[in-house]
Amino acid sequence: MADTPDTTTPARRRRADAQRSIDAILSAARTVLGERSDASMEEIAAAADVTRQTVYAHFSSRDALIAAIIHTAGAETLAAIDAAGLDTAPPADALRRFLDIGWDLIRRYPYLIATALTGSPPGSSDPHHAATARLELVIRRGQRIGDFDRTLPATWLTEAVVGLARTAAEQVAAGRLTTPDAADVLFYSALQLCGAAAPYYRTATPAAGPQADSDTDQS
Repeated sequence: MADTPDTTTPARRRRADAQRSIDAILSAARTVLGERSDASMEEIAAAADVTRQTVYAHFSSRDALIAAIIHTAGAETLAAIDAAGLDTAPPADALRRFLDIGWDLIRRYPYLIATALTGSPPGSSDPHHAATARLELVIRRGQRIGDFDRTLPATWLTEAVVGLARTAAEQVAAGRLTTPDAADVLFYSALQLCGAAAPYYRTATPAAGPQADSDTDQS
């Protein structure tokens, strides 16, 4: 029986090989940067089992590589938001689900905290802005059915909640709050901002550090 001829074109094989290299680099970068946020491109290349030149062939700089990771992580987060049933859950529950998904992103990709602090350029079409649009829908529905206060525009409340999320990320980065406590603080603050009745709230415990020691000494 004659062998089946390989009909795959060289160009198609090259594209497949390139995609495998890109996937390996992105996977290695997520792992390496998760362990050490200042890891070099050389270390990422070694973890991906490719050469440094191969990494630069696909990503012109470290910033370009991180931007690709952010885009991929953002797309994963957007898919999680769309699967979370935000349009059917009570608005306060939907708000909590939305914020928890964001904190899960930071838990899995801690080196993205810096990006959370700076945000994305206004008007860009990246997943961050698509996710923000989902948050605005939650707030608008809460206002419409009376669970959230209607005094302030939903667009302003949306941007304010995003701003609170950046502040919470900053507190985590500075070691003033743990990630779980920052998530609680953010949710409580967002509910207050939207004019909702706050549920039972566990007082956040500051992360251990010089500031916490200083506060204890003054008591």
